[in-house]
Amino acid sequence: MFQDVTLPLWLLILIVGFAAVTFASHFLFPSVRWFFRKRAERALAQLNTRLDRPIELFKLARRQDMIVRLVYDPRVMEAVADHAAETGVPGAVAFEEARLYAREIVPAFSATLYFGVATRLARWISRGLYRVRIGKVDPALNGQLDRKATVIFVMNHRSNMDYVLVTWLVANRSALSYAVGEWARIWPFSRMIRAMGAYFIRRGSRNTLYRRVLARYVQMATDEGTTQAFFPEGGLSLDGRVGPAKMGLLNYVVTGAGRERDVLFVPVGLAYDRVLEDQVLVAAGQAGERRFRAGVGAIVGFVARNLWRRLRGRFQGFGTAAAGFGPPVSLQGFRAAHPDLSADAQTAALGALLMAEIEKVVPVLAVPLVAAALQSQPADRTALADRLSDLVAQLQARGAVLKLPPQGLAQTLDEGLRQLVGRGLVGADLRPRSDAAPVLAFYAAPVWQRLEPADAATRQT
Repeated sequence: MFQDVTLPLWLLILIVGFAAVTFASHFLFPSVRWFFRKRAERALAQLNTRLDRPIELFKLARRQDMIVRLVYDPRVMEAVADHAAETGVPGAVAFEEARLYAREIVPAFSATLYFGVATRLARWISRGLYRVRIGKVDPALNGQLDRKATVIFVMNHRSNMDYVLVTWLVANRSALSYAVGEWARIWPFSRMIRAMGAYFIRRGSRNTLYRRVLARYVQMATDEGTTQAFFPEGGLSLDGRVGPAKMGLLNYVVTGAGRERDVLFVPVGLAYDRVLEDQVLVAAGQAGERRFRAGVGAIVGFVARNLWRRLRGRFQGFGTAAAGFGPPVSLQGFRAAHPDLSADAQTAALGALLMAEIEKVVPVLAVPLVAAALQSQPADRTALADRLSDLVAQLQARGAVLKLPPQGLAQTLDEGLRQLVGRGLVGADLRPRSDAAPVLAFYAAPVWQRLEPADAATRQT
C-alpha cells in the first residue's frame, strides 16, 4: 500500500491536470460564479432604479431555460403534433425541428453588454453622424404609463440607423427587444445582437411550424412584460413614405396577448436629412424587388471615405436625425372600442391606426423640405425660398412636426441645399442632376405624404 509507484511524466501531468479541473469545477468555479453573480445582481438592482421600466425577469432568464420553456409550451407541442400529422414525419423529428427553431429565435440578453457597451456605442455613432433632435414627445409618456402594461414601440423603418438611434434615445426607459431579419445573422455580429436581446425572424417564411413557434415566443415575451420594438412595415421604406403595416408580429400580439396585462403601443416617427442607404433603397424601389445590391466592398469603402474625411477635419456630418413619440394606443382600449370585430379584423384596423399615428409624428427636416420645394423647379433662390415658406405654412396648418433650424427659413434653405449640392444631386443653378430625380423624390415623399388629404392617407394605409 505504501510502496513507490513509477509513472511516466506525461501520465503524471495528465493525472494532475484532471485533478485540478475536478477541483476547480467542484469547488473553485461555483464560488467564482456565485461572487460574480452577486455583483451582477447588485448592479442590475441599481440599474433598475434608474429605468422607467425595470428589466423583466423573463429577459434575464438563462437562454437554455427559455428554449426549454418555449419548446415544451402546450401551444408549441400542439403545433408539433399538427406538423407531424400534416407532413407524415415522426413526432420526434417534428419536435427536433421545433427545438431548432426555438434555438434560432430565443435571444441571450446581457444587461452588461446592452447598457455598458451597446447604448454608449449607439450614442457615439448617432452623435458622430448626425445632430440628434427630439421632434415631439407626447405628455402621456412622461412617467404616466401603466407600470404593469407591456410597452411596444412601433416605428417607421427609414434606415438601419433606426436600431442605433432608438436604442440610445430610450436607454433611460428600458432595454428594447428588437425583431431582426436575416441580415443580422452574420457571425460574429449575430452573437452580439442576440446578447442585446434581439430575436431573429425569417421574414416571409411559409413554414407553419416555424411561424407558430415564433408566434408563441412573441406572445410569451409580451405576456411577461418585455419592452419591445417593432417595425410594422416589415422592411425599409423604398420610396421614403410610411407604408402600410404587415400583420405578422402585430397579429401575434393581438391574438395571443392575455387580458390581465394591457399592451401599450407607442408610435415613433423617425426622419433623417441623409439616409445612409438611400441610393440602394431607391435602386431597389425602381427595380420593384427587395434585393439590396450594396456589397461588402461598397460598405467598407463608404465607411473608409468618411473616416478619412473626419480625420482630415472635413466631415461635417449628415445633417439632422430626429424622432417623434406619439400618444400610446392601448390594446385593451382598442378591443373595447371594437368588440364586434374578429381577431384578424382587429389586427388590420389596429395596424392602420398605428401607421396613421406614426405618420403624424414623423418630423419634417430641412433636406426633405428643400427637396420637395425643388420639385416645383423654381427659377431662382428667391422663388425657392417662397416655395419653401408656402410648404411650411401648409405643414403647420396640418399640424406636422417641424424640426427645422431655429434661425429661420433662410438657415433651413442653406442647410438643405448644402447637403444636396454637396452630394452633387443639385447644381449651383438649383437644377437637379439628370439622374437625381428619384433620390429627390425619395426625400420629398414624407412631406407630400403629410400634406395628403386625410381620406387619401387612410386609403393609402
